[in-house]
Amino acid sequence: MKCAWRELLAIQPLNLREDVDKLGREDLQEIRLRQGKPVQLICHKQTHWLETSVTTADLNYTINAASRYSPWTAASIAHGYLTAQGGHRIGIAGEVVTRDGQITGIKNVTSLCIRVARDFPGIAKAVGQVNDSLLILGPPGSGKTTFLRDLIRQMADRLCVAVVDERGELFPTGANFMQGKQMDVLSLCDKPRGIDMALRTLGASYIAMDEITSEADCTAMLRAGWCGVGLLATAHAADVHDLYCRPVYRPLVDTKLFQTAVVLRPDKSWKLERMKL
Repeated sequence: MKCAWRELLAIQPLNLREDVDKLGREDLQEIRLRQGKPVQLICHKQTHWLETSVTTADLNYTINAASRYSPWTAASIAHGYLTAQGGHRIGIAGEVVTRDGQITGIKNVTSLCIRVARDFPGIAKAVGQVNDSLLILGPPGSGKTTFLRDLIRQMADRLCVAVVDERGELFPTGANFMQGKQMDVLSLCDKPRGIDMALRTLGASYIAMDEITSEADCTAMLRAGWCGVGLLATAHAADVHDLYCRPVYRPLVDTKLFQTAVVLRPDKSWKLERMKL
């Protein structure tokens, strides 16, 4: 297991770092900072509540330390998150700012959900020999990104894989996560444009991306998939049946673009399911 731990500690307010390091180094999954409430550390086997209450200054410190005032980060905040060095994702809650009907940012932040990026080389080894396009399914927090990261690595040891890393979480700068032999990574590029770029210029056997969330994502995947490129992706669904019930994914189901799904279970195990043909 690997984790950009120093980068995670660097975005914590100074008064929290010692407790975070002591209680969470081995298996910390999330840090919840809610204004005026105790800090919550969610670990694999238990949850710790710190006596320290979160202040507005704490929230601002974490946002400023994580964002480094990057223009890309400012744009990502409009989507409710930012990605810190090392691939740690920070979900943001507060007052949503809109302009001409479009969300442009979040101000007066009231809480942050920091999801710790960890790498587990080898967890997808058995799946890496499958030659189908693969869709990884699971609810939020089930480990889809972690599993996809290793699946890409396994595939890239024998085939060329282009990675569209929209949020910089799969193979983040500074995390030193192991990469496969034949990987090409497009970082901080939205999925539809990144898929088209990878298809036209990178000569990939597979294109990989995290979290399909929109019709535009699905449309770009269909263009690539029916040009003979394999696809590796994750989607929010408890299982294959749940996937069929979600309208945004219907094009992927109806066109039979994917034949196989990897379903992640709550106990961190997984199983392969065939899609209905």
